[in-house]
Amino acid sequence: MLRSLTTAATGMIAQQNNLDVIANNVANVNTTAFKHSRAEFQDLLSQAARTPGALMNQGTYQPVGLEIGLGVKTVATTRVFTQGTAISTGRQLDVEIEGEGFFQVMQQDGTLSYTRDGCFQLDSLGQLVTNDGLIVQPAINIPRDATEITITQDGNVSVTLPGQIQQSMVGAIQLVKFQNPSGLLSIGHNLYVETQASGTPIQDSPGQNGLGKLQQCMLEGSNVQIVDELIGLIKAERAFESNSKMVNASNDILQTTNNLVR
Repeated sequence: MLRSLTTAATGMIAQQNNLDVIANNVANVNTTAFKHSRAEFQDLLSQAARTPGALMNQGTYQPVGLEIGLGVKTVATTRVFTQGTAISTGRQLDVEIEGEGFFQVMQQDGTLSYTRDGCFQLDSLGQLVTNDGLIVQPAINIPRDATEITITQDGNVSVTLPGQIQQSMVGAIQLVKFQNPSGLLSIGHNLYVETQASGTPIQDSPGQNGLGKLQQCMLEGSNVQIVDELIGLIKAERAFESNSKMVNASNDILQTTNNLVR
């Protein structure tokens, strides 16, 4: 059996994975604070019929070898945490992180998860929560009769109450950062969880120790660039097509070989 059949098949599988990644990126082009991914590939182990540097009969060394590659494999999908487009909403509970960092939210089981989606709501108790009802940590309670909410760049949350001129501070939003944010595990719902690869979260106030600042009445859009994704789509399609032609060519060679005995 020709090695080219299985080698080309690995190329088709790799490009299928690449298309799946691109499709997910395009599908989330309007998802708040979505970070696009890219597929990473590695070549497979080559079969070495002659090793470079091998000792020859004349006492010299083989200058080049004879290696035949066995294809490619998908090894990772790297999430790229570049800044998304700033979107002005005019809504007081919308908050954008301008720079590095994540909001902390508590899941239903009491564990922490992390998000850059700053589209916050208020629950029935006046707590600041995500669209899924997860409480922002540390917890911030907004009085029901508050007429205005102000969130500063360094995370302080203040409200204006009826009959008062000066605002009252009710809490502060804290951010966290990771040594390797690409090592975070995406669990859907715009949420990530910590892994051994990401490192432990480092918490501080916005604008401190390399953390980004907050912008009220703004949201961070997706960092997916449609033009780049379409170019990647064309390249993946052509690579898949080329590998499929290689399968057809190998099949033709095998058919010709079989016909020799007729």
